[in-house]
Amino acid sequence: MTDLFGAAGLEKDAPRPLADRLRPTKLAEVVGQDHLLAPEGPLGRMIAAGRPASMILWGPPGTGKTTIARLLSTVFKLHFEQLSAVFTGVADLKKTFEAARGRRRVGQGTLLFIDEIHRFNRSQQDSFLPVMEDGTIILVGATTENPSFELNGALLSRAQVLVLRRLDDSDLETLLRRAEKHYGRALPLDAQARASLRAMADGDGRYILNLAEELADLKSDAPLDTAALVSAVQKRAPIYDKSREEHYNLISALHKSIRGSDPNAALYWLARMLAGGESPLYVARRLVRAAVEDIGLADPQAVQQALAAKDVYDFLGSPEGELALAQAVIYLATAPKSNAVYAAFGAARNAADEHGSLTPPAHILNAPTKLMRDLGYGAGYEYDHATDAAFSGQNYFPDGMAREDFYRATERGFEKEIAKRLAYWDKLRSQK
Repeated sequence: MTDLFGAAGLEKDAPRPLADRLRPTKLAEVVGQDHLLAPEGPLGRMIAAGRPASMILWGPPGTGKTTIARLLSTVFKLHFEQLSAVFTGVADLKKTFEAARGRRRVGQGTLLFIDEIHRFNRSQQDSFLPVMEDGTIILVGATTENPSFELNGALLSRAQVLVLRRLDDSDLETLLRRAEKHYGRALPLDAQARASLRAMADGDGRYILNLAEELADLKSDAPLDTAALVSAVQKRAPIYDKSREEHYNLISALHKSIRGSDPNAALYWLARMLAGGESPLYVARRLVRAAVEDIGLADPQAVQQALAAKDVYDFLGSPEGELALAQAVIYLATAPKSNAVYAAFGAARNAADEHGSLTPPAHILNAPTKLMRDLGYGAGYEYDHATDAAFSGQNYFPDGMAREDFYRATERGFEKEIAKRLAYWDKLRSQK
């Protein structure tokens, strides 16, 4: 399709973003993905063997997925065809496959690059299978979402999944230097502002080049400090999708930091989630779960602290109520840990499944009628409060089932006191 610049013969002079102008022209110029492109990496080995294969490139935005696909088509001398799953339907795919078959008949292979491939539905994904199998196309799909959740198993079995890494600080600095070389001058930043610029990019190479382009257009006589930088450029919204994998990754990081008794890391993940727009009540629910799952009776106040944080947030709203969540996170992370309740209930559920519908022993059956009393319901029951130690030591497990110790209190926090009580009752029980 001819665009306005092409029709006027001005295509090479068309305005292009800096990120496009600095797009690598060879694979050696791609930054941050050496684990894939090095000679011992999967793409390095594929190139050395001279045998292209279909693949799914999975990684965050701005890590080079499109660039790698383009350069692979050059390396393998394949026609490059690019489609976006957002704008492509079944009819478009059929036309693309037909064109690829035509090129194949004259000896020309096709690398079909599908951006946002996870947006195709299941039947659309299935349409790739025959043309991948017969070699009509080499499929390179790009996605920011976990392929195991979003793509058909049949498609994944025919394509290698390659994980691209977010660009680190040194990678982003490399891109800034390339931008400065392109402009022939240094960007107007002091050292701290330059570090802040890299942090703003959040591992996205395209984004940092867009920021560099904004800064290159500034008319500034003196280098900008961090405050001036923030006011001069658009701050990046955190990469966080509340409905997809990152949502589960970050809540998992928060929970495991609490379990690992690291309040600083837990506060960081809390801040990341709230900055990304996560519902504070969703976080509060996870805090309550962490309190009962990982702390339990080692600190009986932990669940109360978590529930109080939810109530405070309901009362104050945002942003003031978020401080209550932070307080609960610190309390839970610094509380003594025990999963004894969690493990005990799991073991009890397994025992219930294993033993089926055993009847309680007769002495603890309810006996509200004369007939039930005549049948022995409640016979022999000892009222614990009527004993010297308020402990009868009777058996409360079903007949035919051996007594089991599901709950095993730890020696941490309040459970240390509970362990003493259990040992005392075990001693009394053994004396009966």
